[in-house]
Amino acid sequence: MSFSTSGFGQITPAVKNLIIINVLAWLATAVLKSQMGINLNDSLGLHCFMSGKFSPIQLLTYMFLHGGFSHLFFNMFAVFMFGRIIEQTWGTSRFVVYYFVTGIGAGLINMLAQYYDILPMIQSIDLCMSEPTTANLDALIGKYGAVSFESQRLVSGFISSYNGLINSDPAAATSIAREFLVQYQEAYIDAHVTIGASGSVFGVLLAFGMLFPNMYLMLLIPPIPIKAKYFVIGYAVIELFMGVQNFAADNIAHWAHLGGMLFGFLLIKFWQKH
Repeated sequence: MSFSTSGFGQITPAVKNLIIINVLAWLATAVLKSQMGINLNDSLGLHCFMSGKFSPIQLLTYMFLHGGFSHLFFNMFAVFMFGRIIEQTWGTSRFVVYYFVTGIGAGLINMLAQYYDILPMIQSIDLCMSEPTTANLDALIGKYGAVSFESQRLVSGFISSYNGLINSDPAAATSIAREFLVQYQEAYIDAHVTIGASGSVFGVLLAFGMLFPNMYLMLLIPPIPIKAKYFVIGYAVIELFMGVQNFAADNIAHWAHLGGMLFGFLLIKFWQKH
């Protein structure tokens, strides 16, 4: 079997439509936010299942949204480069099923990782609710800060009100502290939103590595050839390391990437047996 590796004229149907939909969704997101103040990322992005903004449909819609042009470009470039080869190999129907299964699986794994990431904060909130002392509140805000504009607004308003009452009316200060904690927890959880096709992209990379393990790929940095199987394994190891480390400044959904690869591996093995 031979594959074409150049020319947009060789693009396969599903890959072409996926790229078009993702580009249109990115344009719609930018236009609606700038012209009407509507944030599609907030409504259609994947919220943690503990969030009041979560909806199951977000497991589908989140994979068509992107945070910026570079995010969109690199994801769609990978879909174009590797997805069309997988689609040529499997056919359009199977490729589409695979793409969405890996994307949904990535979202599920990422939500599970978010739960364990958020859990310590919820435990700290519970402690403060039972003992809303100045020391406990300072420790909470000092550790978790403000992860969104909404939580920043809440923290700023609360500190001003609390400091004005703590000496003159401790009971009122305690009351607004508990009210703040409820709102702060909600804002903190709501701020955890996942967008992007990366889960499906990593599923596609996994499929390419399993179907064509000995095909050489040319890396950009460093510019050396590497077999697809080693490229995929290396990428998975890096994602696992980054996910476990959970660096504070890192806003990449590494567990979603691994989730896409995991669900892709399981689905390929299922198809191989059936």
